[in-house]
Amino acid sequence: MKLTAQEQMELEGFLQGLHRTQEAEQMKQYIQHGRISTYDHVLRVVRLSFYLNRRLHLGASDPELVRGAFLHDFYLYDWHQNGYVGRLHGLHHPAIALKNAAQRYTLTPRECNIIKSHMWPLTLFAFPKYREAYIVCLADKICSSYEVVACR
Repeated sequence: MKLTAQEQMELEGFLQGLHRTQEAEQMKQYIQHGRISTYDHVLRVVRLSFYLNRRLHLGASDPELVRGAFLHDFYLYDWHQNGYVGRLHGLHHPAIALKNAAQRYTLTPRECNIIKSHMWPLTLFAFPKYREAYIVCLADKICSSYEVVACR
């Protein structure tokens, strides 16, 4: 997956500095899958979501897609420590990520749905309502699968 220089610049603009915040630095300290940090994981999901939307002409809103993809795992803790392992992290972290993001940023309904529904169908009643949410949900599954299998 290769983005053009123009697309890289656009992507940077859509992120609106989210990837340069104190919380983003914090995400670099938490392991997501294998040896991949939460920060690296969300950036992979951002890039793949953006790539799929552009290459497949899916017509999703790029700014909302990118922001929602970056914030989809904005739960800000290490789920491998402090009793989170085996405590249904997969079911609970979307709501925690949404709460954290909503406390810090003004979110659109699409961005909220992206964050809340990215674990669907595991989170059965939090389903994607918008094409942006479906794209991020798919990109997250692809990136997570790759990270679990290939990056251990």
